[in-house]
Amino acid sequence: MSDLFPVDLRSDTVTKPTPGMRKAMADAIVGDDVFGEDPTANRLHERVAEILGKEAALFVPSGTMGNQICIAAQTKPGDEVLLDENAHIFNFEGGAPALLSGVQLRPLPGSRGRLNAAQVTSTVRGGASHLPPTVMVALENTHNRAGGSVYELDELTRIRDAAHAKSLIVHLDGARIWNAAVATGCRESDIAQYADSVSVCFSKGLGAPVGSAVAGSREFVGRAHRYRKLFGGGMRQVGILAAAALYALENHRERLAEDHAKAAQLTKLLLEDGRVTVDQPVQTNILMATLGETTVSAPELARRCARDGVLFFPEGERRLRLVTHLDVPAAAIAPAADIIRKNLTP
Repeated sequence: MSDLFPVDLRSDTVTKPTPGMRKAMADAIVGDDVFGEDPTANRLHERVAEILGKEAALFVPSGTMGNQICIAAQTKPGDEVLLDENAHIFNFEGGAPALLSGVQLRPLPGSRGRLNAAQVTSTVRGGASHLPPTVMVALENTHNRAGGSVYELDELTRIRDAAHAKSLIVHLDGARIWNAAVATGCRESDIAQYADSVSVCFSKGLGAPVGSAVAGSREFVGRAHRYRKLFGGGMRQVGILAAAALYALENHRERLAEDHAKAAQLTKLLLEDGRVTVDQPVQTNILMATLGETTVSAPELARRCARDGVLFFPEGERRLRLVTHLDVPAAAIAPAADIIRKNLTP
């Protein structure tokens, strides 16, 4: 098998630390982060807050914990949170909002994962004892399950204004906000300004081994610190991990454009086959494809391709999810597409 293989398109979470990142981790100056004494973690907090245009930030172990901290710190049991029906918080966080915060999620049908201001205005509830009070709207940018789709800044403005007019908190699941910034040609702070709280991830496209962060006002981050401890996320000499995140922020954000280009190339090659359609437009590093005129199912195609060194996840019987990232060489895209197309034949 070629040195290009295996080609792992399952997720950008499979990336491994680069040599430069490993050196930064080994050289990190550390202290007790629970006591606020880890200088590398503190530097990460300051840098994340600066990039996102927020007053403060806090390192957390995972994106799921980050989202759950943001919900818990800004709601109370019995409250309601609006979000898209395909949102990560609703589908892939194990029912945590109900378990950890006692809130009700109200999923709405978005357009490729994106809500609009009219939906927010028309679905807010409250004012009567038999209705759950709607207190938050949670957005996801980029949207994972919708193929890395990106919100336009104008729509974020309208949603923020509609939410605040109804006294709602706006939370942004910005696990891939770095990709959204590259795709729109703007700064991360231009996106984050429309949210009261933001969660971001370092262990996806940025290539760090572990970690996320939450950001917002100093008062919010103070409450988030308590919930991080309560949820078991208070760690000690975390600077080793914070160093990886800092390295990723300074070295891997602009290169995300390479991943987007690889996804665009893969899309073009798959569409040439005629037996595959791809949700358009492919804006970032995730593409969702649908099988057409072939009797091969998505799970069977995934098994066949894995045998030939190309890994990806099926999404049901006819859908595929393919993700490009740091550890997928550009030279591997065409051979990977060839393998997928070859295995489409029964």
